[in-house]
Order: sequence, then C-alpha cells, then structure tokens
Amino acid sequence: MRTQIQSPLAETAAGAIAEEVLRACVHCGMCNATCPTYHLTGDELDGPRGRIYLIKQSLEGKSTSRLTQIHLDRCLSCRACETTCPSGVEYHRLLDVGRAEVLTKAKRPAGERFIRWALRAIVPHPARLTPLFTLGRTFRFLLPAGLAAKLPKKIDPGISPTRPRPRSMAILTGCVQSVAARHFNTATTRVFDHVGIALRATAGVGCCGALSFHTDAPEQARALARRNVDAWTLALDAGVEAIVVNASGCAAFIRDYPDILCDEPEWSKKARHVAGHVRDPIEVLRVSTLSPDREPRAPRIAVHDSCTLRNGPGLGGAVAALLTDLGYDPQPVADPHLCCGSAGAYSLLQPEFARRLRAEKLDALTAGAPQAVYTANIGCWLHLAETSPVPVRHWIEAVDDLLTPNHSPA
Repeated sequence: MRTQIQSPLAETAAGAIAEEVLRACVHCGMCNATCPTYHLTGDELDGPRGRIYLIKQSLEGKSTSRLTQIHLDRCLSCRACETTCPSGVEYHRLLDVGRAEVLTKAKRPAGERFIRWALRAIVPHPARLTPLFTLGRTFRFLLPAGLAAKLPKKIDPGISPTRPRPRSMAILTGCVQSVAARHFNTATTRVFDHVGIALRATAGVGCCGALSFHTDAPEQARALARRNVDAWTLALDAGVEAIVVNASGCAAFIRDYPDILCDEPEWSKKARHVAGHVRDPIEVLRVSTLSPDREPRAPRIAVHDSCTLRNGPGLGGAVAALLTDLGYDPQPVADPHLCCGSAGAYSLLQPEFARRLRAEKLDALTAGAPQAVYTANIGCWLHLAETSPVPVRHWIEAVDDLLTPNHSPA
C-alpha cells in the first residue's frame, strides 16, 4: 500500500515501522475473516483493513476525528488477523504507532481520560492494588453483584521451593497476578523445581508496562520497560538462563520492547537481548521431562489458548498437547482464534464488546462438558471466571496437581 507519512513522524524509527507495515498490506481483506470485532459488528472500520486505512490517513496528515479513535479503541490487539494475512502484515506494530498518533489529534472525553488515569494509578502498583482487593474480598457481601464477580476468591498458594537447582531462571511475578493470583506463580516455581530449574524474581523488576502503553501513557510504559530491561540485563549477565513469564499478555508486550523503545537505539538493542530470552512456561516444559506422581482427578478439560500465546509466539495447541501427555483429555473448542474479550484493560474499557465475546468463548469452551477450563493469562482467567459455569484455572496448576509434594517445603 503506497503511503507518505508526514513529518516529524516520518523521521523516526516508529514512522519507519509504520511505513514498512503499510507497504506490506495489499488490502485484500482476508484479515477480516478472523477479526473478533468485525465478527461482532460487520463494520469494515471495526476490522483490520478498515483500521489500517484510518491509521494511514492519520499518518499522512489527513483530518482525524474522534470516530477514528473509537474504531481503533475497539481493536483487541489480539493479532488473529496476522495469522490469516497472506502478505505477512504485522498489524499490531502499525496499530501501536497509529494509536499514539491519533491520540495527538483526537481528544478523549474527560470521563475516558479519568478512567485511564485511575487504572494507571492503581493497577501497575501491587502496594496500592492489594488493599483494594483485601477490602473488596472482606466486604464482598456489600458490593453490587457485577463488581463482586470481578473479585476472585483468595487461594492459598502453598509453599514455594527454595533449594538450589542445576539451572536458574527469572520469573516475572506481575502486578495484577501477584495480588489476585499468587498461586499461579507459586505453582510455576514448584513445577519448574520438579524439572531442576530454580525460579527467582529479579530485584528491580515491576509491571511490564502494557497497561500504561494501552491506556494512553506511552512514556510511562517506556520508563517501566527501561527499568525492567536494566534489571533483567544484570540478571542475564549474572547467569540467569531465561525470563519465564507465565502471563502470556505480559510476555507478548515484553517481546515488543524493541519496538516500544525503537527511537532509543541503545535501549532498543538492550531490549532485543532481553526479549530474546523471554519464555512462556510451555516453551520450557514441553522439552523437559515431567514425571507425574498421580493421574488427573478431573481429566476432562477445555484449554483456552489466549491470543497472546496463540497468535504472537505461535504456541497454539502446545498446552493441550502437554496436558494430553500427562493424562488429561482436552475437549475440542470451536473457533479457537476468537478472543475471549479480556485483552488487558479492554474488558473494563469496552465492556459491551468484551461481554459478547466472553459469552461466545464460554459457549465454545464448555460445549464438551469439561470439568474445568485452563488458560495461560491472568486477564483471561479473571474475565472468563467471572461468569464461567465451571472452574477456570491456569494450565500450570493442572501440571502442579500431578506432582508430589504439591504444597510442602523443599
């Protein structure tokens, strides 16, 4: 697609990324076939091809209205469109540049700006988020049903092993996950201990920055990225083998650090080194020797491959394959490419679309009468569990359930 990006963006690395992506697009429209929002509305501007045109017009200096922003906001950044594009268009890279450019031309209503500010002020900070979760759980009976459903019950994480192991990797504990689902991280450390790998959090690492980036604060996100890159670089230099991220949404964003920092060459280079060491647990465990001590108590399951696991690193089906090897019986799931509607803060910012997508996803996941649904991302877990008729868990818990001892000290 021919394009002429206007200065000053044209002189930046971000502008070069946008031009490269736009030139690859042949506007065939095959991307719309797998787009969840186009699936819901049938509106060309709610599909990737339409959004690409809107971004192109804005980057070329054309008039950019609030309507453009609305259609870009409706995108889940799920990257399903990239899996069906015959030209290999990396749509998400263009979207990141386009959203930032549109933000400079179309002002949000005050209410939207406040909600985004509040999310950034609270969610990336576990010290601020923890008291809110504690209060919410304590006084759940006073909350409206819809809000109470968004607060998961506190689950005892058990004990994390601390013994030395032959191999060492870092683990991202996360912001929301470290508050809402500590048991995900503890289960991960136990499973990795089982295969001879010690997982330790890296001092100085905090929120990955995804929420800030996707709620109109790219500079804040870059600051968080630089902090994490610095800390992980030191850890890698000290002999840490890899960075294990068991929230696939965070892993996807960290893998994009080189683009996020693309206009800072030295940082982008360091970020590329860090991003190259990010591993989802499935990438490590599928090439490890797991020796389960028991058969699954509830083997009939459904696996939800989160978009950030399926469409970015191309790991769709990997979790189901591992769990099958361990004795589970994953049921077929229709339309696995369709997003569940979580998408980070999307379920809070676009609740109508998110609810509709979740209803369709849960219908697909529970069609085979599973005893539980397993996912790979904290956001998907929170979103699906809110209305799921069966328990929703992280898939690493399914592995942890088969190992002995489950919750005893090393």
